[in-house]
Amino acid sequence: MLSDTAARARQILVDRYLGEYPGEAAAKLELLPTGEVVRLLEQAPPKVAIAILERLTPEVASDVLVEIGPQGAAQFLEATDPQRAAALLARVSEDQRRERLSLLSPQITAEIETLLSYPTDTAGAFMDPRVTTFRGQATVRHALGRLRSLRDRRIAEIYLVDEDGRLAGMVPLQELAVATPGQTLDSLNRGAPPSTPATASGEQVVETMEQNRLTSLPVVDFDGRLLGVIRHGALVHAAQQEASVDIQTMVGASKEERALSPVGFAVRKRLPWLQINLVTAFLAAAVVGIFEDTIARFTALAVLLPVVAGQSGNTGAQALAVTMRGLALREVRLRHWLPVAFKELRVAALNGFAVALVACAGVYLWSRSAGLTLVIGLAMVISMVMAGVAGAAIPMVLSAMGQDPAQSSSIVLTTVTDIAGFLSFLGLATVLASIL
Repeated sequence: MLSDTAARARQILVDRYLGEYPGEAAAKLELLPTGEVVRLLEQAPPKVAIAILERLTPEVASDVLVEIGPQGAAQFLEATDPQRAAALLARVSEDQRRERLSLLSPQITAEIETLLSYPTDTAGAFMDPRVTTFRGQATVRHALGRLRSLRDRRIAEIYLVDEDGRLAGMVPLQELAVATPGQTLDSLNRGAPPSTPATASGEQVVETMEQNRLTSLPVVDFDGRLLGVIRHGALVHAAQQEASVDIQTMVGASKEERALSPVGFAVRKRLPWLQINLVTAFLAAAVVGIFEDTIARFTALAVLLPVVAGQSGNTGAQALAVTMRGLALREVRLRHWLPVAFKELRVAALNGFAVALVACAGVYLWSRSAGLTLVIGLAMVISMVMAGVAGAAIPMVLSAMGQDPAQSSSIVLTTVTDIAGFLSFLGLATVLASIL
């Protein structure tokens, strides 16, 4: 009888401690085996158990969520914030996740599943939710003990979180290995590292990586709670995806299209831009049509016309590629448009003079016409300068309009360079017709 009374008194004290000091209690429980934590929470009142589970580090909480009984799991998942529930369920196996979700109402299940399915080009899709987290009060001995059970993971640093699960710091594994066992992790804390929201685009992930030279990047929710980590391999993958998307969109292909996408999908995504390209091609043809009489009088102009247009197109493509890379790596911003355009103007002018000299020599040897030689030389310089400025301006203009700077920029550039080449060459030929 006495032992029963003592047991009840002890349970009352435990429940009261857990209820009044959930943050402190959670930190203590994290030092115990998962089975012991589950036993204590199952004996505690539901509200107390939920308060404790919400304050456990994500790694411990997800382990408890797997082992705790169906009733306790359902109560916690329904009472806690859906983002927190999704973050914990993302850490467990698919079968365990499906089992726990089956305990919930369809509405809550649908909400959590939506949060679990991040779009393919966001940080949430790249991250590994199995991030290793600790409290700052934990000792080095405890941390190393936990890490020994995680030999299947490649860990370069551990992350510290506060009692609400928010990212609070980082400790490199090397410092942890050489520290004394009794030291707290707070004493080794390097401060909160750069992080990215789960909804950040692949481009933003790559930008953060480049700016901070990171080997891994923590992913947080809108409240700063740690959701996962993007490791170096995934960061490289994100950079490669961003580069490949830019290549596709520059020529009017959809960023969602893949090599084995259905034919119907590919046609729907590509055809609108091809129709736009057709309209711009007619525009360039209209420019040629203006000078129909000049071409009829001097047939040599039709032979040389592709030479001027081709050189201006290549010049514009070079300027476009360099500017696009600068925008992608955040080396330039919209405020830099004037220096970038002026630089490309000078480069195109110098290249134009060099190319024009060779072109003039070739045309003179072919035609023996000083007038035709002068026309193609001047047209080459003018069209290449216009193409260089256009190549730098087009992605800047798209950015200023809030559009993807890579979106079909080559289609627009081709139109500009063709018109520049045709207009400069045929226009000069018309003005200087008397010396041809």
